[in-house]
Amino acid sequence: MTRIIVPFADLTPMHNEIRNDLNLAFGRVMDESCFIQGSECARFEQEFAQYCQAKYCVGVATGLDALYLILKAMGIGTGDEVIVPSNTYIATALAVSYVGATPIFVEPTIESFNIDVSRIEEKITSRTKAIIAVHLQGRSADMDGINAIARKHGLKVIEDAAQAHGATYKGKKVGALSDAAGFSFYPGKNLGALGDAGCVVTNDKELSEKVRVLGNYGSDYKYHHIYKGTNSRLDEMQSAFLRVKLPHLDKWNAERRSIAEKYFKGIRNPLIILPLETEKDYEHIYHVFVIRCKKRDELETYLKENGICTIKHYPIPMHMQIAYKDLGIPKGALPIAEEISDTVLSLPMFYGMTEDQINHVINTINIFS
Repeated sequence: MTRIIVPFADLTPMHNEIRNDLNLAFGRVMDESCFIQGSECARFEQEFAQYCQAKYCVGVATGLDALYLILKAMGIGTGDEVIVPSNTYIATALAVSYVGATPIFVEPTIESFNIDVSRIEEKITSRTKAIIAVHLQGRSADMDGINAIARKHGLKVIEDAAQAHGATYKGKKVGALSDAAGFSFYPGKNLGALGDAGCVVTNDKELSEKVRVLGNYGSDYKYHHIYKGTNSRLDEMQSAFLRVKLPHLDKWNAERRSIAEKYFKGIRNPLIILPLETEKDYEHIYHVFVIRCKKRDELETYLKENGICTIKHYPIPMHMQIAYKDLGIPKGALPIAEEISDTVLSLPMFYGMTEDQINHVINTINIFS
């Protein structure tokens, strides 16, 4: 019997379907010989803003830059505090640190992995300036609850939508549910470039213009600098590739949801805690499918031995990273983030998974003990 191998992710099926269009996009940019701040980026910005049901989109170099530039454009800096979920990728906190502010960690709910709205207000002080709502794993945060708290306390709300391209909250696309949103187009994202890329989405014209200037060396026109900016621009080649991919995104997301449904129906092991299924107000796009297990490390090894690749998202919570030891947050202070880090395991999830691969994951997990 042929051994079934299941990679954690495989971009080949997706790219094979659009290979000709990607090649044409590459040739088009090469022929035009304009590689920075050209028509491809401008068109992608228009198309992605429209997709997100927002007014403005500004292409930048990475998702981290997107968050950093939003915070910078909002005037958040030294001495300020920004509420950040304790369970997220470290880039969310790094963006806060880069502007000189302090990330204040708020625990998630263990069921959703997203920030627990009921815990936010107790962390708000006179120095708090914003809340970053992370749509982790492809599921929107509770935006009504977060926005209500922000209005009450006069705070900005920023969406970290790096893992949620196309996800919806109460029928609206993430990215236009706050003052501004940061997206990553890292290759493994649901909408991924063929290299690093990102963007800022907002309905605030003034903010969008300031983000664009800040990401262009602080220059509003050539050799005229009004801010001490940085270099963070979405290049023409990545823009062209993203334009090819964007029309397929909803189809790719639908297949991810189909795979997730098969996992939900098929995985029947009392040692495995499944994630929340798609709910009425939250249309999940399953950037990753994350289970929890008290015997996580044994499960990880067992799956690897059976040809199934997995990843831990994330094995060390931010407050226990060496990079953030200066915050002085001891082990045990954020127990939910620690519990999640100790038990989560992301299963294979990608467009083009075969039925044999899906069933192999399900059947292998079901006989784990």
